[in-house]
Amino acid sequence: MNAGHRLLIRLTGGKVGHSAMGMPVVELTTRGRRSGEPRTVLLTAPVHGDGSYVVVASRGGDDRHPAWFLNLRANPDVEVAVQGGPRVPMRARIADPADRATLWPQIAGKYRNYAGYQRSTTREIPLVHLEPRG
Repeated sequence: MNAGHRLLIRLTGGKVGHSAMGMPVVELTTRGRRSGEPRTVLLTAPVHGDGSYVVVASRGGDDRHPAWFLNLRANPDVEVAVQGGPRVPMRARIADPADRATLWPQIAGKYRNYAGYQRSTTREIPLVHLEPRG
């Protein structure tokens, strides 16, 4: 799906693909937890403001965490680009249970696809804050 999304952005010169369902699309770059190589994925950010973003580690409701989540859990120093802009150094922080309890109803209430993903799996889908470093 990411390859198709990137193609859409490239073919439209960035006019289409930088938002989805009213959410900004962020380009998240993590370091592979085993390889150390940069890994980049496009994600929607249902909560955002002041240069910070919250992304959902849903993997479409799969029972396994997405690779990008496992990577940032091993190394929380990431880079984020928005609307084709430059990569900005950020730090990933997994929402704690109290934070998730506040954010999840807002996200799932507004974006029903996330609620459906949670119903599809027994794992609790993590929320991740992406915040500017230093």
